[in-house]
Amino acid sequence: MTAMTLPTDTPRRRSRWPLFLMPILLLIVAAAWSVFWFYAASQAEVKADAWRAQEAKSGRSYDCAKQSIGGFPFRLEVRCEGARVTLTSQTAGAAQPVTINLGEILAVAQVYDPKLLIAEFRAPAVVSESQNAPAMQVNWKTARASVVGLPAIPQRASIVFDDVAINRTNNSVQVPVARAKHVELHGRLAEGSTLKDPVIESVLRIESGSVQEVHPLLARPFAAEIHAKLSGLKDLVPKPWPARFRELQSNGGHVEIVQSRIQQDDLIAVAAGTLALNAQGRIDGELQMTVAGIEKVIPALGIEKMLEQGVPQAALDRVAPGVKSQDVTNLLGALDKAIPGLGKVVKQNANLGVAAGINALGKEAVLEGKPARTFPLRFADGIVYLGPLKVGEVPPLF
Repeated sequence: MTAMTLPTDTPRRRSRWPLFLMPILLLIVAAAWSVFWFYAASQAEVKADAWRAQEAKSGRSYDCAKQSIGGFPFRLEVRCEGARVTLTSQTAGAAQPVTINLGEILAVAQVYDPKLLIAEFRAPAVVSESQNAPAMQVNWKTARASVVGLPAIPQRASIVFDDVAINRTNNSVQVPVARAKHVELHGRLAEGSTLKDPVIESVLRIESGSVQEVHPLLARPFAAEIHAKLSGLKDLVPKPWPARFRELQSNGGHVEIVQSRIQQDDLIAVAAGTLALNAQGRIDGELQMTVAGIEKVIPALGIEKMLEQGVPQAALDRVAPGVKSQDVTNLLGALDKAIPGLGKVVKQNANLGVAAGINALGKEAVLEGKPARTFPLRFADGIVYLGPLKVGEVPPLF
């Protein structure tokens, strides 16, 4: 018999498709993501144009000498070089444009979280009202901003500056106006607030700040933190500031200073209260202040200068009823005639009397472990009173 041979199984050839499947899927995903990114970029440009058109209706126009969109694959970056912002308000029926020229604005949003926008600004910024008016130049080391809630109504916004310097340019000469090591401004819709009746809650922080040409007290470095709430808004639609202030006044709006703290050398002051606008656009209201070290700043209030110009009768009526302002002026002149220099000594030592008078107005208190006094800081038709003394004036806001 012939032996039978059994057939042997021939090996099957493995399909190579699984080896190519993953790269093909990755290519498809990459292509789909690229299409999505470029679509999102085009939509970002469309929305930016729509936003600029909406802002222009409110008197704010934004232009770029050169605009580009990048950030592929996960971010959207809109870079605006040679940025120019023009703000136009109506005052006495005449348009008064204010122009702000910036070096560059870079706005960044993540493709997967378009409601969060982060922006960086390159210095300097030049602010001017007309060709002949002195311009303001603002410089900084870093400037960043963030907005949450776009493209709808923003729910929260912040802006931060480091090493800020504001100068006024007059005939090519830089005149210092303000300085600050660090500035933060945060704002958000207050809890329970609605878009039909919004209440804005804000916090301002300033480190090593100083302001020139306003009041001697502000010329020395100070630190400040102010927590405030603004109510009386009808909506959050962008509007020129004068129109917004008029709206607040007509709607019974006000600013509640929830808490504030200012420190300058040995002076520490905390305050809280409510301020509002009257029909003339001036500030009315009162803040309850607690101050430690107020005797250190009395000389900076200008008491000697006030005596030279004549003591306001209203101030005398509060601290010395029946005494006439002209009588005080005549007395100081007579002292100088009798003994040259004596009137000046009286003026200089008047600071001690004013300090005692202000202390007598308030109540004893303790602030951060230091002896302090509590008294009101009044705003009446824009004029600021510390006790009986006029210490400043705020111009009309519309």
